[in-house]
This record gives sequence, structure tokens and C-alpha cells, in this order.
Amino acid sequence: MPLGFDSASHGTIAFGFFNIQSDMLLLEHYFFFATEFCKYISNIAEISEQGALRTFWSVYHIDDSRDIGDLIGAIHGIHYTGFIGELYRRFPFPERPENFKQNPESFKNQSIVKAIIEKYARHMEIPFVVGEGGQDVLIGKCRFSRNSFQELVRYVWRGGYPRWKDGVRPDYALTMKRKTEQSRNPLFKGLVLGG
Repeated sequence: MPLGFDSASHGTIAFGFFNIQSDMLLLEHYFFFATEFCKYISNIAEISEQGALRTFWSVYHIDDSRDIGDLIGAIHGIHYTGFIGELYRRFPFPERPENFKQNPESFKNQSIVKAIIEKYARHMEIPFVVGEGGQDVLIGKCRFSRNSFQELVRYVWRGGYPRWKDGVRPDYALTMKRKTEQSRNPLFKGLVLGG
């Protein structure tokens, strides 16, 4: 489930997984796969520059909230609208609460998820900018302090809410952990992901 995270630009914003059979993440109106997020983070972790850094992330963007859909309605099986509604028709919420765990193999469903989101979203490049000394980060239009950005990384590492199924993390998350632990980039200073 997406959770609220503090941003320096927009107050509390939504970020996270939103269907346990998809590794797609949402950041407000931006959508991208966790495989890509972890790859971007791993690549940035390999850069040890102290100065500002600018790169671009490839994302999907849905302008209209109605095209995003009603997550709570879809979870409860009563309101299937927009992208999220169509995704939940394909991958419904589990009937048993104990089965509500993020599937570490959900990346295998990316082709299905892409086919659905492309009906609602446009593909675009957004800036990812690390401020001087790694003090802050801009993702598209959303600015985060280093601490808040690190919370996004921790969320993905944990498998969001409700966590990874059986505590098993996918390889892309393990690679991200290894790269950030070895990083000399100030953006990752103080980041501890744990076991």
C-alpha cells in the first residue's frame, strides 16, 4: 500500500506499491517499476561526486486522478475505475488477509501491467536531481530532503506495506542494498537498510 511521505515541495505525498502482484510504484501521478527504481538508485550509488547531480528517470504519468482510479474501492472489490481498477480486475486483492504480502516475483507481470497502464498514462522523462552535498533530491516536481528520500528507499527495501512475502526480497532490491551500502555518495550517508 502506498504510504504518506514528507516532501519539501508538496507536503505529504503518496508513494509505494499498490498491488501485490505488480512491482509498480506510484509517486503521486508518476508510475514506475521497482526494478527500475532500484536500478536508478544503484546507478546513483556508484557515483561518488559531492556536487550536484542531474539525470533522468523514465516514468509513466497520469494527469487526471480519475484515470488513476480508486485504490480503496478496487481493494474492496466495489469500484473498479481507471488504471488501478483495471489492474485489480486482473489481480484482485487476496481474500485472506494473511496473503496480503508483496510478491517478490511480481516483476514477472510487468508486460501485463504495461499493457494496462499504457491505456491511461503517457510515457515521459522526469529529472532526478541531487542537490549539492546530497542534502536534497528532486524527482520530477517532488523535492525531498535526504532523510525523506532515504525513507522511500527503505520502503522499497522492506517491500512496502505489507512487506515482502515470506521475507524474500527480489534480486534487484538486494543489488540496491549492496550498492547503497558500498556507496560514497553523500545522498546515502546514514542510510541503513538492515536485514
